[in-house]
Amino acid sequence: MGHRIVQALVRGFLRVVFSCKTEGLERVPSEGGAIIALNHRSYWDVVFAGAFVRRPLRYMAKASLFDNPLFARLITSLGAFPIQRGRGDIGAIKSALGILKSGNVMLIFPEGRRVLDGSHIKPKPGVALISSAADVPVVPVCISGRYRFRHRITIRAGEPIYPPKGDAKRPGGQELQKMADNIMDSVYAMEVSE
Repeated sequence: MGHRIVQALVRGFLRVVFSCKTEGLERVPSEGGAIIALNHRSYWDVVFAGAFVRRPLRYMAKASLFDNPLFARLITSLGAFPIQRGRGDIGAIKSALGILKSGNVMLIFPEGRRVLDGSHIKPKPGVALISSAADVPVVPVCISGRYRFRHRITIRAGEPIYPPKGDAKRPGGQELQKMADNIMDSVYAMEVSE
């Protein structure tokens, strides 16, 4: 089945199970490379992003999820590719850059892991590094609500954040962290209280 048909079926299922509301998703560019920066509270986050963002998404998933061949095939078919967390996986970074430079959309969780209690944590600078290296915008997206039957789930997208322009040198560590902090602050600012 085509991406749009599968997406429509999943979106319909989610609307039956949850009370879904979306705002600002038209801010995701309709073409060209872009990054969706999303808060990460549950494995459901990927499903919601994939269902409601109109363009197909690619995303990094921890390498251990690919240990089971059947599950690896499933998540690969849904756009996942492996990353060795905590090691500065250059191969995964190169894959991400290739995806973006080919005009596709990547989903990145700047927090680097699930934050089950919904607290605000300092993001990893990788989202800013990849955005700057690929020269693509980052669209901050926040999912709020509890993943329980008929509870309200709100998906909000903010204004795209562009990497710095005009400087001959690449941004250093402090600049990348500052950009990542700005992206994550934009995500957290869109939270809806439950």
